[in-house]
Amino acid sequence: MGKLNLINGVKIHDSAEIDDRCEIGKGTYVWKNVQIREWAKIGNNCILGKDVYIDLEVKIGNRVKIQNGVSVYKGVTLEDDVFLGPYVVLTNDLYPRAFDYSWSVTDTLIKKGASVGANATIICGITIGEYAMIGAGSVVKKNVPDYGLVVGNPAKLIGFVCKCGRRVKKLEIGKEYAKMSCTKCKEIINVKIEEYKLLGLE
Repeated sequence: MGKLNLINGVKIHDSAEIDDRCEIGKGTYVWKNVQIREWAKIGNNCILGKDVYIDLEVKIGNRVKIQNGVSVYKGVTLEDDVFLGPYVVLTNDLYPRAFDYSWSVTDTLIKKGASVGANATIICGITIGEYAMIGAGSVVKKNVPDYGLVVGNPAKLIGFVCKCGRRVKKLEIGKEYAKMSCTKCKEIINVKIEEYKLLGLE
């Protein structure tokens, strides 16, 4: 079964393989069969589930939750409070060939509070906005706006969500922002008008 060991404020499973040159913040849990490569930086109070792989030089913020079976490759940055569901696929090469030794990393940014559902695939070179929600199984090839809700293959914007994750509804449309209200917690969010128009409702 193995056990969790408390090392410098980090709880690490016996089976984890962690390079001495990485940085891991206090309060973080590193579960079974996790591998963390050199120069990776992981913030405080994160959870790295079973079989997670963190590549070299990856940057991960605070309170990030990465579920089982996710590989986070070089060039990917996860800001604070990001959630990656089980078996999310992240990429870093737009033109993959086994025999191309001159390939270069293409960066991907997942911003604060965004959530990526189970088995979703994120094509590299894009930005997923703050508090965006990616539906399970989606294939995301384009930037996702703040609070955007995208689903499908290829993923399409179908609405917007609150910080709590529930969908929001339109209250009023201004020149610069669409004012929207959460259907559950009633919080008000402002969506940039050019992003709201991507829904094709106006």
